[in-house]
Amino acid sequence: MTTAALRPRAAQWRNPANWPAAIVHVWAVSLQFRTVLITVCLSGVAILITGLVVSYTVGNDLYSSRLSEALRDASRAQQHVQSSLDAADASDPSSVLALGTTVSTAVQDSSSSRLIAMKRAPGQPENPQAPTDFTVGISPTLISSALSAAVAKNSDTLYSQSVALPVDTGGASSATHPGVLVGAQIHLPAAGTYELFLGYDLSDSEQTLSFVQRTLLLAGLALIALIGALTYVVVRFVVAPIQLAAATSRRLAAGDLAVRIPEEGQDVFTSLARSFNGMADSLQRQITQLATLSQLQQRFVSDVSHELRTPLTTIRLASEHLYDRREAFDDVTSRTAELLHAQVERFDLLLSDLLEISRYDAGSVSLELEPSSLVTLAEDVIDEFGPLARANGTALRLVAPGGYSSVPMDPRRVRRIVRNLIGNAIEHGEGRPIDIIVDSNTTAVAVAVRDHGMGMSESDLGRVFDRFWRADPSRKRTIGGTGLGLAISQEDALIHAGVLDVWSRPGAGSCFRLTLPRRRSGPIGESPIPLPPADTQEVAS
Repeated sequence: MTTAALRPRAAQWRNPANWPAAIVHVWAVSLQFRTVLITVCLSGVAILITGLVVSYTVGNDLYSSRLSEALRDASRAQQHVQSSLDAADASDPSSVLALGTTVSTAVQDSSSSRLIAMKRAPGQPENPQAPTDFTVGISPTLISSALSAAVAKNSDTLYSQSVALPVDTGGASSATHPGVLVGAQIHLPAAGTYELFLGYDLSDSEQTLSFVQRTLLLAGLALIALIGALTYVVVRFVVAPIQLAAATSRRLAAGDLAVRIPEEGQDVFTSLARSFNGMADSLQRQITQLATLSQLQQRFVSDVSHELRTPLTTIRLASEHLYDRREAFDDVTSRTAELLHAQVERFDLLLSDLLEISRYDAGSVSLELEPSSLVTLAEDVIDEFGPLARANGTALRLVAPGGYSSVPMDPRRVRRIVRNLIGNAIEHGEGRPIDIIVDSNTTAVAVAVRDHGMGMSESDLGRVFDRFWRADPSRKRTIGGTGLGLAISQEDALIHAGVLDVWSRPGAGSCFRLTLPRRRSGPIGESPIPLPPADTQEVAS
């Protein structure tokens, strides 16, 4: 990820509450971060599973090893104890009572365990000479009934049980060590059968397992860090050329046609750079050719328009002279003079529009901004078209809930837009009323011209702003248009950083809406006048 991509979000990392959003942002914009994070997470899962398996296996092996050792030790102690008891004198009652001490001594001599418990097996007749039960370091509660019953049932087998051996820490809190109890039967002469239990502390195995687990944890963390670092280095080598290609393409898209990707080495990225540079060279040549052709076309239109001005002026003077004296001519000549005058006027208007279009194409148009009220401009245009509207039986209705405040604009160009929209509405409004709506909000002002005429189809809407295009070429025009009015209006709107859009339905009329920002460099936001128009929404509801 580049430093420039991180810099706008650097402030977020200072507040921990913003970390989730910052991480999501880094995830979205950085391929390198995503690759490293995914690799580290998957490696971490694999290492965790491996560590758990190893820890479980080592723990089982340690427990099995220590249990086998405890069973061997207990078996050896049982045999030694039984041998000592068999050699004891059972004829003397006092000697029988001392057999418990003999058992304890024999266990300590033959076993590593110092945790001993002995109790008389249940189900035997009472014997006053039998030694009493005793424990050394083992609480009787640690001996479960299941272990005791298993030992009492079979005299030839050793039985074991995992227990938690208490440890005296000298404090109020109790601690325990893992351990195992091994039980076996012994026979005391003249006293009967006893159950012998030996306890073995497995804390050394627990410490060994803890050491192994700590080692696995540290090794796993070190391995994850190493994998992350290696992945970062490898991905950096891969992502760096991609970032360079992305930066170069952005500069190329911004208009820097001379920028290229350096070609170094013979790898796949060099092949990509070579192909990209070839594409850039081809685009540069084609764009240069198109720009040259466009300039030639614009210059041709401009030159032709200017050159036609001189003969047109002469023809216009002659046509006006004939038009002013048409009453003295016969009917045919008089009608010819009228047609000549009308077509010369239309030709003059066409030349003016062509010159305006050529200025836009050449990028040589500049605005003359001054504070103006959109309502005032609309009222002026309505007054201008009043006679034509009355001649066509069309009522022009102004609805202006807003738009009275002055907004920086070029009034000549905005007035031309409104004039084109109202003129087209009269032309296609079928004599029905036309609504001119002006409104404003905190970010924009807008004017909409709504007619209730024949409307347009979806295919016509896609071409309504094309140059020299007419929705119905066979329709007789009452206004001498050139076919460039809406195209120029759209250019006038764009140079104001505004929007000229349209809604239309066959049989329901059309609505053209111009939206301009309140401030030259400010956003438009939402237009204060809705599209589709409010009257169609009311009908639909």
